[in-house]
Amino acid sequence: MVGSSDWDGTKRDAQESGPLIVTEDENLLDDLLRLCAAAGTMPAVSHGGGAGAAGWDTAPLVIVGEDCVHRLRGAGRRPGVVLIGQQPDDTRVWQQAVEVGAERVLGLPDGESWLVDRIADAVEGDRSPALTVGVLGGRGGSGASTLACALAVTAARQGHRTILIDADPLGGGLDVLLCGEREKGLRWPAFAESRGRVAGGALADSLPRLHALRVLSWDRGESVTIPPQAMRAVMSAARRRGGVVVVDLPRRLDGAVAEALTQIDVGLLLVPAELRATVAAGRVAASARTLLRDLRVVAREVPGPGLPDGEPARLLSLPPVGTLPWDPQLADALGRGIPPGAHPRSPLSRFCTEFWARVLDGREAAGPCSEGRHVLGTGAGRRSRHEEGGLS
Repeated sequence: MVGSSDWDGTKRDAQESGPLIVTEDENLLDDLLRLCAAAGTMPAVSHGGGAGAAGWDTAPLVIVGEDCVHRLRGAGRRPGVVLIGQQPDDTRVWQQAVEVGAERVLGLPDGESWLVDRIADAVEGDRSPALTVGVLGGRGGSGASTLACALAVTAARQGHRTILIDADPLGGGLDVLLCGEREKGLRWPAFAESRGRVAGGALADSLPRLHALRVLSWDRGESVTIPPQAMRAVMSAARRRGGVVVVDLPRRLDGAVAEALTQIDVGLLLVPAELRATVAAGRVAASARTLLRDLRVVAREVPGPGLPDGEPARLLSLPPVGTLPWDPQLADALGRGIPPGAHPRSPLSRFCTEFWARVLDGREAAGPCSEGRHVLGTGAGRRSRHEEGGLS
């Protein structure tokens, strides 16, 4: 039978984004279906399909069992073909690989890890990794969670693909701050056992959708631990999805926070413009800078006398991003269930809008914002420790 269907027999459009499997070997098919599931996708299966197999030209990846190579003679050459052989070092298998233009010859189970990554890469497409911004409070109660939420809400409102990650298990939950604690979707405990590769699209689809963005927060249970491997897997998946990722970070440094810091492009240290808060922020900065080289200061105005503009950054010897104006209406808005950054004309929203305009455009030069202060300093731009380079 020539034709393409989902693994469960459901007919499917060849334009869908899953890989195409070409094999009649039931045992091999079971293995490949399992690996596709691990990569977070559903494949099409061509049962004995030949050169005219549906999806041959359009699937992002074609996985061919050596039992069906003879049926593919005459198929047009295309990139993204992987051949699975029982004895991948056999000369005959390599000759078959040349016949179908395979980029790689694999044997299972030895090649399973590589194949899962290759399937996930093909399905997710070739997109730039997300710009990832981490927000740290210089001291307790500085408003870091509020700023993180406002940054994410603002980015989503501007049309950017956005994920907000709550990395502080003791912070009360960002879903609560966004008035979405009852929204359906997975929370951190569901990812505690995550290891290796997590598909970016599958991650986003599983999370609550609040204010046009996806939010990974905490449930109301007693679990307050994120294993480092889980943080690494989730952060990597969120970054591969592209767009913007905002991470609300705790002030304490443990294994999970260390994993998050290695994947953050720009760190924002929110410091109330007070001497005592600035001293406390120095300890937080010293810890974070062991893993995060691009750390910048956002000074927050305080009611009453405070340090002059730029003074917290100068005392901390860190690049200034700008000063967040004091907003006496913010507490009332939060009390009425209005999420941070929801009002486009609020001082908080204007600050976030100008920040994204400069960072997402890749402009590192300082410039005036509507409040008459500098919004972006001259901190050294970087992607992540895994992907060095300038902001984009």
